Amino acid sequence: MSLKQLNTLYKYEKDKENKAAQQLQAAELDYQQNIQRLESVSDYRLEYMKRLNQRSVKGIDSITFSHFHAFIVKLDNASEQMSIAVEQAKALVAQRKKQWLAQRQKIQAVELLRDKKSKVIATLADKREQKMFDEMATQQFVRRQRS
Repeated sequence: MSLKQLNTLYKYEKDKENKAAQQLQAAELDYQQNIQRLESVSDYRLEYMKRLNQRSVKGIDSITFSHFHAFIVKLDNASEQMSIAVEQAKALVAQRKKQWLAQRQKIQAVELLRDKKSKVIATLADKREQKMFDEMATQQFVRRQRS
């Protein structure tokens, strides 16, 4: 494979890595947002429970208690749904990280191939240059001998 082909492959794989990094970053952002939502629901539930406690100290009728209790159940359900969303987002982050790392390994492999190819090209160029200098030295030697 030529150096030009390796450079093209490198650019292609680098673009794929950038895309994988963006997907990982988006997944991490979604994960953090889900954690914040879960915390918000939990905080709101706690606040609502404090209100219920304060109202129950003063006395509360059964209908109002039922409303409070029904809303707390809804908050519990929302909390469970957010917990599921957090776990799914966490799994997606792990998957995206694995994809990004795999792509990073591909880039490192292409970089290694490019480096090896560059060294081979440089070695060949050095040999050609040395051969040319040797030829020039030989010709100069022959000319001096003839003179």
